[in-house]
Amino acid sequence: MDNNDSQNSRSGNQYTNNSRTQSRSAERNNKENRPGKKPNPNRKKLIIAISAVVVVLLAIFGVYKWMQAKRAADSIFSSADIQKARDVSDTLKQGKPISILLLGTDTGALGRNFRGRTDTIIVATLNPKKEKMTLTSIPRDTAISIPGYTDYAPSKINAAYDLGGAGTTIKAVQQLLNIPIDFYGLINMGGLEKIVDGVGGIDVTPKLTFKYGNADVKKGEKIHLEGAAALDYSRMRHDDPLGDYGRQTRQRQVLMAVLRKSDSATALLNQKFMDSLQKQTQTDLTFNDLLTLSTKYRVATHHLKSTHLQGVGTVIGGGDYEVAQPDEMERVTKFIRDSLDLEPAKTGTSGLDGGNSTSGQESSSSGATGNATPAQQSPAPSQQDNTQQQPATSNTNAFR
Repeated sequence: MDNNDSQNSRSGNQYTNNSRTQSRSAERNNKENRPGKKPNPNRKKLIIAISAVVVVLLAIFGVYKWMQAKRAADSIFSSADIQKARDVSDTLKQGKPISILLLGTDTGALGRNFRGRTDTIIVATLNPKKEKMTLTSIPRDTAISIPGYTDYAPSKINAAYDLGGAGTTIKAVQQLLNIPIDFYGLINMGGLEKIVDGVGGIDVTPKLTFKYGNADVKKGEKIHLEGAAALDYSRMRHDDPLGDYGRQTRQRQVLMAVLRKSDSATALLNQKFMDSLQKQTQTDLTFNDLLTLSTKYRVATHHLKSTHLQGVGTVIGGGDYEVAQPDEMERVTKFIRDSLDLEPAKTGTSGLDGGNSTSGQESSSSGATGNATPAQQSPAPSQQDNTQQQPATSNTNAFR
């Protein structure tokens, strides 16, 4: 058979096959469209019933997850037992900028289970209108006269929580910087490990090469950290040339990484994440407050600016303190108040005479004379905000 015959044969077969296929299709259509052919009502009812069951099951699952999340949120709620500096309900409702005092205690890590002091003190602000978030670290050794505990002056600000809980710490920070604190969040160091694991670990880019415990990092190389490594990454201090200021920078890094992975309503329904919060954290944010933050305030995390209160290393009565100078306190006060869209105001006070003495309250048995001796000043990290100070009006405690 020549090529032409073969081609004609294939064309004929193809035509025959197409004709048969079209014939079968037409036959099926005729059968389905025959007069008197009725749709199967049972099949439609079955489909509707199955769909309804699926919807109900999804609704039940959603309500169940919602209730689980609410129970978890309710379990970590703990009032600071102080009067708020301003109407926080109205502030949240209108989506105005808010402040949250973030505290990290030295309990729950390395086998410690006592109440402890706050190694980490960070003032966070969220401004949804400007889509901006700020984090301001306060050194734990900052010298202050703690409200309600002036007989202990001079004290380190990290002792405020040990003495009077979250409420006293809030009062101390408000006194020091003349800023309103709307809410607080407390986490113990052991809890940080569980929370990081709860969000599936975090990614950070270290600014320093070091190995400490489970953390083995290199400067400038992005790395994924699970809970134990993240905890050690945020704790290392002695091998950092910036000391506690370097540690504060890493703590802000870890905190921001966790926030970015848990700043949505979906995170509230993540049972592993919510379980990690229980027994590890406390806050005076209600479940509804958290929902509001995850919706109205999520955009505030798009841009982050951070700084810290720079102190001068000073020996007072034989103890080592960080004493914040007036111009530095003014700078930080302005930084925070600007982020909260508040009117300019003068900074607060440490409550100590001259900013670094004890106004005669220091015990003579301590060998102190009320004089402060400057020690070697801690180096200023390059991450410190360099915003220029501007004149502020004398409107102390103007929180609105």
